[in-house]
Amino acid sequence: MIDHDDLDMTDQEENDGESFADLFEKSAQRSNWLEPGQKLTARVLKVSAEWIFIDTGQKGEGVVDRKEFLDLDGNVTVKEGDSITAYFLSSNHGEMRFTTRLGGGASGSAQLEDAWRSGVPVEGVVEKEIKGGFEIKLGGSARAFCPFSQVALRRVDSAESLIGTRLAFRITDYAENGRNIVVSRRSLLEEEQRRLKDEAQAGLEEGMTVAGTVTSLQDFGAFVDIGGLEGLLPISEIGWSRVKDVRDVLSVGQQVQVVIKAIDREKERISLSLKDTLADPWDQVAQMYPEGSFHNGTVSRLAPFGAFITLASGVDGLLHISKLGAGKRINHPREVLKEGESVEVRIESFDRANRRLSLALAGVARAAEEEEATLAEFRRQSSEVPSGMGTLGDLLQARMNKGKN
Repeated sequence: MIDHDDLDMTDQEENDGESFADLFEKSAQRSNWLEPGQKLTARVLKVSAEWIFIDTGQKGEGVVDRKEFLDLDGNVTVKEGDSITAYFLSSNHGEMRFTTRLGGGASGSAQLEDAWRSGVPVEGVVEKEIKGGFEIKLGGSARAFCPFSQVALRRVDSAESLIGTRLAFRITDYAENGRNIVVSRRSLLEEEQRRLKDEAQAGLEEGMTVAGTVTSLQDFGAFVDIGGLEGLLPISEIGWSRVKDVRDVLSVGQQVQVVIKAIDREKERISLSLKDTLADPWDQVAQMYPEGSFHNGTVSRLAPFGAFITLASGVDGLLHISKLGAGKRINHPREVLKEGESVEVRIESFDRANRRLSLALAGVARAAEEEEATLAEFRRQSSEVPSGMGTLGDLLQARMNKGKN
């Protein structure tokens, strides 16, 4: 005998099971939700008589109309395993429809309206230049208008060069059942530019050395293109020596190797350094400029507290104002020196950690050295004079008299 209570319970469990499966299916679909017009790369799974089945990485397979992959002779241009780029159109009963392009044809009006609603690009031919832009043929009898500002990322110098070309556009306005269509190519180019920019930025890390091209020169530095991304090369990071004018060192179009100093992904800013790719001249300063040695240099800058003397590219020393007056007080180094003047200096002290060289004028230093040497000699000799031979003054007077004779 069948227990009706048990039967009702079984039916209820089956209904609950189906409801749970439906909820699970919907939940899985939402977790991998695709927006109409979303672009992705997919692998061809199967080529049938009507459809191209693709692996989209989502739950279930996607399909593309086989006609989109036929050449002029009617041959299919893709095979299993190939990768294609497609745009999501819609999902119906678990079937995801994709397209690689839209372009009018027999069902042009319906397709173009779908493309407008979903944001899927359409193919069109630039027919002619008209007031304010271009007339675009989208397929069949469909005509669209593309403003000058929307045909490229930058102003097109020669409009004639675009006539007759087949390009991809996005429909930005669809009205009057397709009799009034406005398209933009620039939006697609900007989207692709952002994609390339994101990919390039994702592969960059601080400290990397990359190749770049100088795109513009400014008073504060230079902008450098490093593979689709533009970074700032500050004037302080161009070289180890002080750069007064960027244009003296760099030129637009110049190829350079630069180090990525910092990346601000939120503000999309990249700081670069050319200096870090060059050998640090201070690594050899201790050997090349030991304390007490004499060298020739050039006055590179005058400041109220002293003069900066360039000894080599990237190596400057400070000649303090107190060592410029030869014992006399001066108010500014310009009273003794001028920028660009060549001078001989003596290395007084060396501080590698702080990258500092203290200098003195060679003439003053030599005079001081000679005076110190003379005084030291007299002191030595005075210590050797026997008692009863008189004072040091007497000894000096005797030597002077001897020299006269």
